[in-house]
Amino acid sequence: MPPLIFRKGLDLKEAVAGALAADYHSGLVDRIREAGHRYTAGPLTVHLAREFGFCYGVDRAVDYAYQARKRFADRRVFLTGEIIHNPHVNDKLRSAGVRFLSDPDENRDALGPADVVILPAFGVTVSDLAFFSDKGCTLVDTTCGSVLNVWKNVERYARGGFTAVIHGKVNHEETRATASQALKYPGGHYLVVLDRDESQVVCDYIRGGGRRDAFLAQFGHAASAGFDPDMHLARIGLANQTTMLMSESLEIGEMFRAAMRDRYGDGDLAARFLAFDTICSATQERQDAVVALLDEHRLDLMLVVGGYNSSNTRNLANICAERVPTFHVADPTCLVSSREIRHRPVTPPGAGRAHVSEETASDWLPPGPVVIGLTAGASTPNNIVGEVIERLERLTGLPGDGTP
Repeated sequence: MPPLIFRKGLDLKEAVAGALAADYHSGLVDRIREAGHRYTAGPLTVHLAREFGFCYGVDRAVDYAYQARKRFADRRVFLTGEIIHNPHVNDKLRSAGVRFLSDPDENRDALGPADVVILPAFGVTVSDLAFFSDKGCTLVDTTCGSVLNVWKNVERYARGGFTAVIHGKVNHEETRATASQALKYPGGHYLVVLDRDESQVVCDYIRGGGRRDAFLAQFGHAASAGFDPDMHLARIGLANQTTMLMSESLEIGEMFRAAMRDRYGDGDLAARFLAFDTICSATQERQDAVVALLDEHRLDLMLVVGGYNSSNTRNLANICAERVPTFHVADPTCLVSSREIRHRPVTPPGAGRAHVSEETASDWLPPGPVVIGLTAGASTPNNIVGEVIERLERLTGLPGDGTP
C-alpha cells in the first residue's frame, strides 16, 4: 500500500493559528509596517525594508509542520532535517515534539508505517523520497512551490537530453534535491556552479575545450556520476537554487548563453541551450526591497537578521555591504552592547566555499542619533525582527554597555 502524502495541508490551519501567532508574531513589527516601515525612538531611527522575513513558502512549511504535530499527536513525527534555515524555528519544532532525523541520536532505518515524516521547504532528493515511501511512512510534503518549479525545468532538460547546469551551493539541501531530478531519466546529468568564477571556467571549456582531468578534479564533486565535459556540455539547460543572488544568476545565464553561441553559432543555439526563469519571486522581492531601502535613505549601518546558514539572508547582507557598513546577526542576543556585536562577516560571491564562523566586532554602533536600516531573510520570523528593534532601542537609549 503506497504511503499517504499530504501536500495541501491537514485541514487544521485554524487549530494551530494561535500557536503560530504566539511563537512568531510581533505587534511591534505590525505597527512599524502601518507607520510606513519607519520607527523612531529617541535618538534611534529604524527603516524597515518593504519586503522582509517569512515568505509564503516558509510560512506554509512551518504551518504544515505545526498541523502535522497536532494531527498525529499519538504518533512519532519526524523532519528529514531543518525545515528552514533558522535555528529558532527549528528549536520551536523540537520543543513541540517534532524529531529531526538529522540529529545524531536518530536512526532513519528504524522508521516504519506508523511514523510521520515531514519533507522540508527545500525538498528532498529523489532517492530520499523513495526511501521514506518504501518504509511506508506518512509523508507531509512542505516543498516550496518555487523549488518545484525549478524541478520541473530540470526534469524537462533531462528528458530532452540536456545537462542541467545549476547555479547553487552543491551541499545545500535544495540544490542536492534539484540536481537529483536530472537523474530520473537514463543519461541525465547535472553540473553545479557556485559563482561567476566557476561559471567562467566552465564557459572557457565550452568554447575551447581543455584538460578533462583538470576539469573533473575541480568539478567532480559538483557533477553527476560519469560526467564527461566533452560530451555533457554540448547541450545544457540553466537552473538555479532559488535563494541565490538574482543578479548573479542572471549574469551566469548570459555567460553560458554567450559561450554556447561562440562555440556553436546562432543557428544552433536553440537546439543546444535552454534557460527558463527559475528565480524565486520572494527572493527577488526581498533583494529589490533592500536596494530600494539603500537608495531612499542615508543610513549609518544596516542590520540583516537571519540564520547564518541561510543562503538568501547572506545574499541580502552581500547587497547591503556594497553600500553601507553591514552586520549579519542571527538574533537579538548578538547585539551584546552598544560597543560589541556578534555577527557573521559578509563574504561576497566568489570568496570561496569555506565556512565563516561568527565573529565579534567592537564600536559598531555610532554615538548620538543613529539611522539604521533593517531587513531579514525569508526564514526569519517577525518576533525575532521585533526583538532586534527592541534591543536597538535599549542600546541607543542607555549609556555604556546597555545595562540598566
